[in-house]
Amino acid sequence: MAELPVPELPPTLSRCSGRFTISTLLGMEEGGRGPYAPAEGAGCDGTHLSGSTLCTRTFGYNTVDVVPAYEHYANSNGVGDGRRGRPSLADLHSILKPDTGHLRPPLSEPQRSNGVPEAGPEEAPEEPGRAPTPEPVRFGWVKGVMIRCMLNIWGVILYLRLPWITAQAGIALTWLIILMSVTVTTITGLSISAISTNGKVKSGGTYFLISRSLGPELGGSIGLIFAFANAVAVAMHTVGFAETVRDLLQEHNSLIVDPTNDIRIIGVVTVTVLLGISLAGMEWEAKAQILFFLVILVSFINYLVGTVIPATAEKQAKGFFSYRAEIFAQNFVPNWRGPEGSFFGLFSIFFPSATGILAGANISGDLKDPAVAIPKGTLMAIFWTTMSYLVLSATIGACVVRDASGSLNDSVAVGSPGCEGLACGFGWNFTACAQRQSCRYGLSNYYQSMSMVSGFGPLITAGIFGATLSSALACLVSAPKVFQCLCRDQLYPLIGFFGKGYGRNSEPIRGYMLTYVIAVGFILIAELNAIAPIISNFFLCSYALINFSCFHASITNSPGWRPSFRYYSKWAALFGAAVSVVIMFLLTWWAALIAFGIVIFLLGYVLYKKPDVNWGSSMQASSYNMALNYSVGLSEVEEHIKNYRPQCLVLTGPPNFRPALVDFVGTFTKNLSLMLCGNVLIGPQKQKMPESRLTADGHIKWLMKRKIKAFYTDVVAEDLRSGVQMLIQAAGLGKMRPNILALGYKRNWRTVSPQSLEDYVGILHDAFDFKYGVCLMRMKEGLNVSRVMQAHVNPTFEAAEHPEENGTGSRAAPGTADPAALAGEQQTSTIFQSEQGKKTIDIYWLFDDGGLTLLIPYLLGRKKRWAKCKIRVFVGGQINRMDEERKAIVSLLSKFRLGFHEVHILPDINQKPRPEHIRRFEDLIAPFRLNDGFKDEATVNEMRQGCPWKISDEEVNKNRAKSLRQVRLNEILLDYSRDAALIAITLPIGRKGRCPSSLYMAWLETLSQDLRPPVILTRGNQENVLTFYCQ
Repeated sequence: MAELPVPELPPTLSRCSGRFTISTLLGMEEGGRGPYAPAEGAGCDGTHLSGSTLCTRTFGYNTVDVVPAYEHYANSNGVGDGRRGRPSLADLHSILKPDTGHLRPPLSEPQRSNGVPEAGPEEAPEEPGRAPTPEPVRFGWVKGVMIRCMLNIWGVILYLRLPWITAQAGIALTWLIILMSVTVTTITGLSISAISTNGKVKSGGTYFLISRSLGPELGGSIGLIFAFANAVAVAMHTVGFAETVRDLLQEHNSLIVDPTNDIRIIGVVTVTVLLGISLAGMEWEAKAQILFFLVILVSFINYLVGTVIPATAEKQAKGFFSYRAEIFAQNFVPNWRGPEGSFFGLFSIFFPSATGILAGANISGDLKDPAVAIPKGTLMAIFWTTMSYLVLSATIGACVVRDASGSLNDSVAVGSPGCEGLACGFGWNFTACAQRQSCRYGLSNYYQSMSMVSGFGPLITAGIFGATLSSALACLVSAPKVFQCLCRDQLYPLIGFFGKGYGRNSEPIRGYMLTYVIAVGFILIAELNAIAPIISNFFLCSYALINFSCFHASITNSPGWRPSFRYYSKWAALFGAAVSVVIMFLLTWWAALIAFGIVIFLLGYVLYKKPDVNWGSSMQASSYNMALNYSVGLSEVEEHIKNYRPQCLVLTGPPNFRPALVDFVGTFTKNLSLMLCGNVLIGPQKQKMPESRLTADGHIKWLMKRKIKAFYTDVVAEDLRSGVQMLIQAAGLGKMRPNILALGYKRNWRTVSPQSLEDYVGILHDAFDFKYGVCLMRMKEGLNVSRVMQAHVNPTFEAAEHPEENGTGSRAAPGTADPAALAGEQQTSTIFQSEQGKKTIDIYWLFDDGGLTLLIPYLLGRKKRWAKCKIRVFVGGQINRMDEERKAIVSLLSKFRLGFHEVHILPDINQKPRPEHIRRFEDLIAPFRLNDGFKDEATVNEMRQGCPWKISDEEVNKNRAKSLRQVRLNEILLDYSRDAALIAITLPIGRKGRCPSSLYMAWLETLSQDLRPPVILTRGNQENVLTFYCQ
C-alpha cells in the first residue's frame, strides 16, 4: 500500500475515531488544500475523502488506498476502466499533485456494511427540487418466473392431446416421450441458469443472454426472430382460444357470422383486451396471470376429483370406469393408429407443450434479482409441469378404455357371449364400433376425454381458456421486451424507434403496438397451420443457441466465466444444443431449413456491418484461445523455406503520418503474414508513457478504418536508434516475429544533424546484425504527410523547413490528437490504393540475397490492383554471354514458379557513367569529405574524431568502383523504368566500420534519384526464401 509520512500534527487537526484523515496529511504535504481535501469544518463523522469518509473508505490506515466497495466495480466494461472513487495507479505510485481529475467522488449512496448500496447501482441520484421517481415494479421468482413459465408451458395440448397420445403410445412410452422432451428443456434450463448467474442480467431476456454470451452476430439474429416468433405466437394462442369459443357457440347454434369470421372477430377482440392488460402495466399483467394460474389449478383439481367419483352410466358408455388395474395394464402398452401413429410422430406433437421455459427469462428487466429468480423459477416450473404431465397421463390411462361407443344401449351382462374387449368385464359391449373403427368415444377417439372424466366439465373448458390466454399474454409481453433491448443495441437499421421506454418500468409501448399489429394480422389470416412449424423451430433455435452459449463459454476457460449456479455441465449443454437441432428436423424439416436460412441471413448482415459493441462474449475468449494454442503450436514446428513468409516490422512512426509505407507493406502482407507498425516515442519516459497509452488505440482504429491488417506497438526511448533496437529484439511472439525491417528513405539526410544521419544508417546495420532483411522505400513526393496533417514529428528526421521527409519516430507536441479524432480523420489516398493498369513492375535482381528481392514484387503482383502489371526481371551480365546467362536466369525463375517470363540482361552495367553524373555525385559528397590528402590512418582517425560520418580521401578511392556503379545504375533505371509502376532493386550494403554513413546515403541517393515511380530497395538476410524443391 502507498503509505504516507505522518508528521507531528497539531492537536486541533480533525480526527476520525482517533485517526488522522488522509486529506489533512495531503493538505500539509502540498502546503494547502490537496486533491483529497475535505470540506472545511469536517469533523470525525463528516471528514470526507473525495466526498466520502476515511472511516468508510479505509480501515483507519493512513493511506490513499481504499477498501473494496460495490461502486468501484459497477458498470465496468473494458479492462482498465477507471472506477469511480478508486485512486488511480498514478495516485498511489507517482508524486501526489493537486489534480482532482484523478480521484472521482463516489456515488452518494447509502451503504450497507458490505459496501453494497441499498438502491440499484444504475439509478441516477435524484436532482434537487424534482419529485422522486416512483419505484419500478419488480417480481420475485414465484410470481415473476415460475408461474409465468408454468402458464406458458401448459397449453391446449395438455387438455386436448395428452389423453390421445397416451392411448396411442401407451402409458410407458408416453412417459418416455414426456421425459425426453423434459430432458431437453431441463438441460436448457440449466444452461439459462448458468448464463443468467454469470453477471448482472438486464432487460432483454433470451436475446440479452445469447448476445452477451456469443456476441452480437448470433444474438442479434436470434433476438429478431425470437421477438417475431413471440408476436406470431400471440396470434396462435389467441386463435386457439377463439376456436374453442367458436365451438361452444356452434354447440348452442349461436354463431356470430360464420365459423371462419367468428374466429377473426373473437381473436381480434381478445388480443385487444390482452393489449389493454399489458398497457396497464406489469402489475396488472401479473395479476391477470395469477388469475389464469388459479383457474388452471382448479381445473386440475376438478379433473383429479372426477377420476375418483364413481362413473355414471353415461360416462361408462363413453369409456370411463374409474381406476381399474385392467385398464391401466391395457393402456400401458402402445396401440398405434392412423398416419401419426409412430413414436416420433407423437413426440413431434407433444414436444411443443414442453416449451415455454423462457417466459420468465424474457422479462429479466422486471425481476428483483434475475440471477436468483431465473434459475429457481425456471427449474421449478419445469419440475411441476413435468409432474402434472406424468400424473395426467397415468391417471387417465388407468380410468378410460381406448374405444367406446357412447351409447347407453351397449350395456350387457358381464360375461355375455360374443363380447370382445376389456369393457365386457365391466358390463359394456363396444365390440361392433371397435371392429368397424367407428367409435366416437374413448381415449383413442375423443379429444375431450378430460372434460368427460372431470367432476364438472365446464371447469376444464375454463382451464383451456386460462392456458391459451395466459400463453398469449406471456408472449405479448415477451416480444416487446426482447425487441426493445434489440432496438437499443442498434444492430439493425430502422428499428431504433421501438426502443423507447415509458413509465417507471420503461414499458416498450411502441413495441406493444407493433406486436399487436403483427398478431392481429396473423389472426385475420386465420390459417396458422403453415406458420406454426416455423415458429416452433424459431423457439428451438433459441434453445440450441442458449445451450451452445453455455458450452462455448465453459470450453473457452475464460476467467470471466464464473456462474454462481454450479449445477450444469458443458457436455450436457452441447448435447442439448445438438438434440434441439435434431428435433427441429424431426418436427418439420422444411421449416428447420427456413429457420436456419433466416438466422444465417441475419448473421451475415451483422457480420458485414460489424457493430461497434463489445460485450466480452465467449467468441472473443475463443479467438484468444485459438490464437494462443496455434502460436504455441507454431513454436514447436521447425521453419521450412516453403513456409517462409515476409513478416515485417514497419518503422512508420505514427502510422497516419506515412500512409504510403503502410499501404505498400499492407498490400503484400494482407491475409498472408505479420505486419507490425512500430513507433519510437523519443523523450523522458515520464512524459511519453501517458502519450503512448492515449494514442495507441487511436492508431489501431486508424489502421482498421484503412482496412490494414496490422498490429501497432510503440516504445519510449532516449533516442531513435535505441528504440528501434528494442523493437527489433522484442517485437513479435514465438514464430510470429518480424524478419524484415521496412522503413522509408531519409530524403533530408544532407540537412539534418550528423547524429541523426548516423542513427539512420546505424538502424540498417542493426537490422543486418539481427539477421533481418531490409526493405527501404523511396517516393518522389516523400512519405511523410505530417505537415498536411499539421502535426509535430520527430526532429531527429525532420528539418524545420522540410517536415515532409520520412521519419520513424515521433516527438508529440501538447496538441496531439486524441484517439477518437485520430481514428476519425480523413484518410489520405496513396498510389498503392489505386488500380495500376497495364504498367510494369521492374525487378533489378543485381545480387543474390536469397530471393527476397523477387518475392516481394511477386506477392504484390498477386493482388487485384497490381494483377494487370507485367513483371520484368533485370540482371547484370556480360555482353559476350548474354544468351547463356538469360537462359540460366529464365530456367532458375521457372523452377521458382513465380511466373516471371520477361528477363533482360544488362551488359552495360559496368560501363563508365556520363561525366556530368559523376560530377553530380562528387558534389553530393563534397560537404562530407575530410580532404585529408591521403594521410595515414592514425592522422585520419584523429581528424575524424567526433565526426565519424566524414569521408576520408582513402575511403573515396577504395569505394570508387562501387560509387560509379550506383551512378551507372541510376542511368539504367532512368532508361528502362522511367514509366514503370514500381521499381524493386537490390539494396547495396555498406561494410560496417569501413563505409561512412554519409557515403552510404550518397549511394542510395544517387541510385534512386530523379525516378518517378516508387523505388523499393530490398536486401534479404542472405538466406533462401525461395526453393524449387518439394521437401
